[in-house]
Amino acid sequence: MARAISVEELNQKSIEDRGIEIVERKGRGHPDYMADGAAEAVSRALCKYYKDKFNIILHHNVDKGLVVGGRAHPVFGGGEVDEPISVIIAGRAITDVFRGGKLTPVPVGSLAIEAIRAFLKNNFRFLDVDSHVITQSMIRQGSVDLVKVFEAGKKMPLANDTSFGVCFAPLSETERLVLETEQYLNSPKVKRTLPEVGEDIKVMGLRHNDKIRLTVSSPMISSLTPDLSHYLSIKEEVKNRVADLAAKKTDRQVEVAVNTADKPERGVVYITVTGTSAEMGDDGNTGRGNRIHGLITPCRPMSLEATAGKNPINHVGKIYNVLAKLIADNVYNEVKGIKEAYVKVLSQIGKPIDSPAATDIQVILEPGYSVKNVKSEIYALADEEISNVRRITDLILKDKVLLF
Repeated sequence: MARAISVEELNQKSIEDRGIEIVERKGRGHPDYMADGAAEAVSRALCKYYKDKFNIILHHNVDKGLVVGGRAHPVFGGGEVDEPISVIIAGRAITDVFRGGKLTPVPVGSLAIEAIRAFLKNNFRFLDVDSHVITQSMIRQGSVDLVKVFEAGKKMPLANDTSFGVCFAPLSETERLVLETEQYLNSPKVKRTLPEVGEDIKVMGLRHNDKIRLTVSSPMISSLTPDLSHYLSIKEEVKNRVADLAAKKTDRQVEVAVNTADKPERGVVYITVTGTSAEMGDDGNTGRGNRIHGLITPCRPMSLEATAGKNPINHVGKIYNVLAKLIADNVYNEVKGIKEAYVKVLSQIGKPIDSPAATDIQVILEPGYSVKNVKSEIYALADEEISNVRRITDLILKDKVLLF
């Protein structure tokens, strides 16, 4: 079938040719990332349970997450959490299944709580899930006739929303540097050699022509930081390691600043008991963090949809962002003459997910290429990805794609 795919040339400067570029990455311990991670963990747990028990993933959307910051008093060499962090996940999920004339309940609440706790335990070394966190499920009920679900599952899923996904390729040098800086500081290697570095890493990148400034927010674990001198030495080590990483990634001049709000002479430094600013009142929401490529990119088109917590079967707010990324990557990697590719995929509620209302592909071309020479190849690549849209479910569940 003919799909609504449009291909056009984008007559603007590429991101690398612009004078200013701003990029942000909220790392694994940031409260917004915590909200995304908890919501997605709940969705994965539901998917697994539904699949194991009923051989099909049932409807759910648990994409409303809130992290309410606690209260702590970190001190050099120790500290305590005085009021716990709250992690709340809300949404809808099938809690009762009619099968063979019998009602089978689904323990959605306990599944959600266990998933949130497991996510936190796996991602924070110094966050005591039993004493530092209160987890709460506010997922509301839904029921379903399994026979009808199986019948519907034989067909192409229908979009459950009118929404759109957006992505682009490739990442710019600054974007890659920001992403890889956070991933490096939260890597097992750094945690082994610099265990004082907490998980709530945030990196802000500013490129002004050929100069890049990286502003890194890096909490230190108070129990591992005995005094101000030790704190300052670890802070300097973080700065040097990021500068070394940057030197391997770019020939541009890179300036690195770490914890710029510090005022050591007044005793103001960034130490935490748990490794996250959520311990001291910083809150988080699902969808306020990174987009589908793991970054916040105000100089590029972005969707405001939260990918985390949405079901991976027919929620286009999740699926179409992944689809847009796959198309953009393929267009850039497979088609000669493409400098940048921008993709927007729009759904219409109730329509099959392999029939988007619009797939808009804009490309910035290398000199000597014209859009009419590449249009048919781009169309074919996009058409193939859309035809295989159902594979995105497995890519998500097997962690083959970055969601945030």
